[in-house]
Amino acid sequence: MTHFPSFAALRTACLDVPPGDAAAAGSAADRNAALTKPPGSLGRLEDLAIWLAQWQARNPPRLDRIEVRVFAGNHGVAARGVSAFPAEVTAQMVANFAAGGAAINQLAAVAGARLRVVPLDLDRPTADFTREPAMDEDAFLHAVTAGYENVPADADLVCLGEMGIGNTTAAAAIAAALFGGGGVRWAGRGTGVDDDGLARKRAAIDMAMKRHAGILGDPLQVAAALGGRELAALLGAALAARRRRIPILIDGFVCTAALAPLALLRADGLAHAMAAHVSAEDAHRALLDLLGLKPLVDLGMRLGEASGAVVAALILRAAVACHAGMATFAEAGVSGKL
Repeated sequence: MTHFPSFAALRTACLDVPPGDAAAAGSAADRNAALTKPPGSLGRLEDLAIWLAQWQARNPPRLDRIEVRVFAGNHGVAARGVSAFPAEVTAQMVANFAAGGAAINQLAAVAGARLRVVPLDLDRPTADFTREPAMDEDAFLHAVTAGYENVPADADLVCLGEMGIGNTTAAAAIAAALFGGGGVRWAGRGTGVDDDGLARKRAAIDMAMKRHAGILGDPLQVAAALGGRELAALLGAALAARRRRIPILIDGFVCTAALAPLALLRADGLAHAMAAHVSAEDAHRALLDLLGLKPLVDLGMRLGEASGAVVAALILRAAVACHAGMATFAEAGVSGKL
């Protein structure tokens, strides 16, 4: 039994979400103003401390428990040659995560974060969305629930990421369905497809737009018809975090596309989310701009697996350390601004 028995129930849950804590945000802003530094001199680090306080509903904020969730799924559209790697790489990379050999293992250790990888029916790819919906309503809602149930209520921060051969094609299809423009606008090289592969990717997206033209105005039906289980789980995890007032870091293009329906259903649907980075995937910056998300870093990354999100978590640790650890002008006996 899922949390959400229907699209309608999920839509209601996406709309009925709590705001951040304005009092905690105000308290954090007041503390920023009293710390031994010129006003605003720590730039976005000050804003990040306020944002964390707002969504943790406490000041100073804490990062004692950072949770990383990487959802993995396989895609039927991968059979169309839209990726430089075969579909079996998804399961092989999940095994690599389990063995501690991936980039995200190293980054999570450095950030003091707890990593959990959640494979979703890897032996059963979604349908080829150029022919039929990738998931029916039941399959989509089960995947959303898998993500929802993987967000612990006591987390201070959740870093979201994914793994799935073919999922940049799914992400580009979702972006095209939600914002228009087709394959040329949204399809990039993903894992490194050649020119022929890029042409196949763009063609698959354009075929999907025609096949599913009747549902393009509904963000949740778009997510089901064109996405994948791991993208649906990301949506569920982000929704759970919002309903539990937990701040989240969004990884790259795939993760951003997966969460875009929340912003279209409700204008502040991603207020608890921060874009960790802008990836090297060409369309990511355009998608972030459309969603009003300003990335924390630009390192040319395009790996996925929450790697950019966890790098950004280190910046949040810096923000919290300064906010909580610095002395105020009164405590330090330093004269304030005249």
